[in-house]
Amino acid sequence: MTASHLYRGPIFDGDTHLYETPDAYSRYLPEQFKKDWNYHWKVGDDGEYALYVGHRKIEVSAGYFAEDGRVPPPGKLHEWLRAQKEGRENVDMRVPMTVDMLERDARLAKMDEFGVDGCFLYCGNMVATISYLDEPKACAAIMHAYNRWMLDEWAFNYKDRIYSAPLVSLADVDAACAEAEWAIKNGTRLFLMPMGPFDGKPPAHPDFDRFWSLLNEAHCRVVYHVSEAIYMKDHMAVWGEPVQQSRQRQTAFVWMHGYSERPVVETISSLIFWNFFARFPNLRVLSAENGAEWVPSTLIKMDKCRGMAKNGHWPGGQLKERPSNIFKRHVGVVAYPEDDLKTIVDQVGAHEWMVMGSDYPHAEGVPTPREFADEACTKLSAEQTRAVMHDNGRRFLSPVA
Repeated sequence: MTASHLYRGPIFDGDTHLYETPDAYSRYLPEQFKKDWNYHWKVGDDGEYALYVGHRKIEVSAGYFAEDGRVPPPGKLHEWLRAQKEGRENVDMRVPMTVDMLERDARLAKMDEFGVDGCFLYCGNMVATISYLDEPKACAAIMHAYNRWMLDEWAFNYKDRIYSAPLVSLADVDAACAEAEWAIKNGTRLFLMPMGPFDGKPPAHPDFDRFWSLLNEAHCRVVYHVSEAIYMKDHMAVWGEPVQQSRQRQTAFVWMHGYSERPVVETISSLIFWNFFARFPNLRVLSAENGAEWVPSTLIKMDKCRGMAKNGHWPGGQLKERPSNIFKRHVGVVAYPEDDLKTIVDQVGAHEWMVMGSDYPHAEGVPTPREFADEACTKLSAEQTRAVMHDNGRRFLSPVA
């Protein structure tokens, strides 16, 4: 750390990742699922090295790993994009994985180097495959196998510093409840879940209450991390826009309307309008790697629509307070370093919901967590900067006031 850094205090990182070891997907996968649902990297008939789930190519994974295991350099997205624009080969920028990308004790040492006292840790390449898990029984089996591997290698709460997020889906409610009970018993504080509805029902539908009751009793947290929200495929189809595509070949329309903030806005607003947090007051949800620019307009729109629907149908019971107040109490948002944090905070009138995230060791974030403040917090007060860089992340785990 140098004196030139804007912020020199402790950091809580709301968005970090691991890289999977070769047996991450197979170590505990039941034999009956291995034929059609095995995960493997290979060079396909199209000549691209990519991750496959069974016979299906995960398009977004192509061009990420090199065959020798090298990965994009952490926090070098701007340089990466510049290399693409200039026509240089991306592979020339890849670097060998370091041990902290694969092992928890090495990650703790890296966190000490970075000045990070705690972080939320999410899956690596697994996050790109969630939308391909479209058969509920197989989905539950794959997620549980993966979660067992994560528990082995990272633990769900490692020394109150690394909080790993096991995966769970509501596509099979019985399996989701079993997964929740198992993960909570093994110390988890948070779960990573797909965005959107399940089987034509919003996540706050009473059919899922027994799952949420388990999380509420344990004061767990739920994370909605950017990923392919597969429920968007039907809407994109009417526009003639395919989903599950390579990000390098994805259209601007899909970037804007089928990916990133729209799914998380719909999911969180659905929870609030269904009066979810009145029924499960101990829960908080976090939006990770969806940016924060959408927050001010979403809060304004939710408050307005509450008034417009005053005499309408409220499936979870009419709200007793403004949606924006519910949001500020129960929702956290990991901002992008390029977001205009000062304008966003001023528009919302509060900063306690905003959390920093480095995206380490992915290329899309910042090289080191402290550089988030250098890029994003220059117009914030010292108090606001410390809150974004540390206090809000820690508070997210605390009991809801």
